[in-house]
Amino acid sequence: MNIVVSNVKGGVGKTTTSVYLAAAAARRQSQTAEELHACDYEIYAYLQTGQDEAAARIVNSLPQLEARFDPKAVLIGAGPPVAGYFALAAIPARYALERQDWQQAEQLALRDTPFPYTDAMTWFARGLGAARLGHTAAANQAATALKSIQQRLLNANESYWARQVEIEQLAVVAWSALAAGEKEEALRQMQSAAELEDRTDKSAITPGPLSPARELLGEMLLELNEPARALVQFEATLQKEPRRFRSLYGAAHAAQLSGSGDASQRYFRELLSVCAHADKSARSELQEAQRSISKK
Repeated sequence: MNIVVSNVKGGVGKTTTSVYLAAAAARRQSQTAEELHACDYEIYAYLQTGQDEAAARIVNSLPQLEARFDPKAVLIGAGPPVAGYFALAAIPARYALERQDWQQAEQLALRDTPFPYTDAMTWFARGLGAARLGHTAAANQAATALKSIQQRLLNANESYWARQVEIEQLAVVAWSALAAGEKEEALRQMQSAAELEDRTDKSAITPGPLSPARELLGEMLLELNEPARALVQFEATLQKEPRRFRSLYGAAHAAQLSGSGDASQRYFRELLSVCAHADKSARSELQEAQRSISKK
């Protein structure tokens, strides 16, 4: 089974339905690694569309899925064990980071698996969460762990994944520097991460990065009260990762702050369109979008 949906660009409803069916089919065939892989794509779609309750159900199902996951059981046509390990790390990290629940991100449980780049995702989320809470010591610990994982991957000739971990490490260092008041260093490191990510392709194992580097750079520029520059970064992210919740909201908010009212309205409208089936108790960003549209 091969899931080819890479983002929600082609239609949110179709994307969510297709990955749900893929997960169900894998479950019927006892292909747990493939089921976990499908669940990662599924939660990505739910989180981009503001369906956090559905996303939470996937997170809550992980202990039961992990109990059934046997990495030694390789079935013909099934996803490889790494797909299961990857999803087990990515799913809770996505759930925390997309909703900007920094405390939950910082407290994610660490794993030690045969695939260090999957473990790196947990360290990345923990580091970002710690930095956003101002816990620089914990953020720096995460950055050190990521640097060590990067070196292990380089030693194993895993150059692609070493670069992915390097991007994560740079982002954590950047946000830790911002928390420490080192604004120029923070921007320098975050810019480096963004440029490095620009030169990399997406692996089929993932529906998308946990937090795109240019999206993080845009959010950092908003923190530094530079909305016009932030808007450029969010728009660049949307070129590569269409219809992402955080980048659509970031673009709308940045445009609003920089006096680009028409652009702000356009991005808020697109966000509301993408989130047409969002939970009734919608995220605050959607409530803000609705208020902004209602004023026109």
